[in-house]
Amino acid sequence: MFIEINNLKKSYGQNDSAVQVLNGVNMSVDKGQMCVIQGSSGSGKSTLLNCIGGLETIDSGSVVVNGVEVNTLDSEKLSEYRRSNLGFIFQFYNLIPNLTVRENIRVCEYLSDSPLNLDELIENLGLKEHQNKFPSQISGGQQQRCAIARALIKNPNILLCDEPTGALDSKTSKDILILLEKINKVYGTIMLIVTHNNAIKNMVHKVVYLKDGMVKREYLNESRVSASELEDL
Repeated sequence: MFIEINNLKKSYGQNDSAVQVLNGVNMSVDKGQMCVIQGSSGSGKSTLLNCIGGLETIDSGSVVVNGVEVNTLDSEKLSEYRRSNLGFIFQFYNLIPNLTVRENIRVCEYLSDSPLNLDELIENLGLKEHQNKFPSQISGGQQQRCAIARALIKNPNILLCDEPTGALDSKTSKDILILLEKINKVYGTIMLIVTHNNAIKNMVHKVVYLKDGMVKREYLNESRVSASELEDL
């Protein structure tokens, strides 16, 4: 398995005010898989994503990615781990307003020793005619495409997506999911998608349900449908 989470525990606060957010999470994701992480608010979904991304320290257990135990890395090696392995996509696009679409993507190109081809990526993500526009001049869906391109330009092994369609209407959501599906097929990128949208689980390889900081159910999706067939987004 490319990602292995073993008895992962994470809390915030100390003593009587401590809140246990992750309470012994065990899960794994193989190379090339798209995985949805679901659960009610407060179940630990985003915290789990942040622990995998090296954005949060953990209390105990382990996060192993491609044979590397992430939680044992010092700050320098942790930065290298994020730079070499990860792309992040969030609900809010966090684009730099005074840079064009092309320039926003290019910011992350320099972080990689083997970036994807910029022009090919812009073409594949349907941004060619918008590449010289500023974020304020394009739609929310186009901004999300730009954010995805920025995450992908590094050629990461893993794409961490926290509510990637949360701020989008249903049609634009479907367009973005079709795009993520295409990226997974073309580049073999592992995707971990945290979402409240119940329909998205139907297009992925694996589904993980969290409850009270633990994995309550984990299964392979034997009846996947394409993103274009998703309903009730």
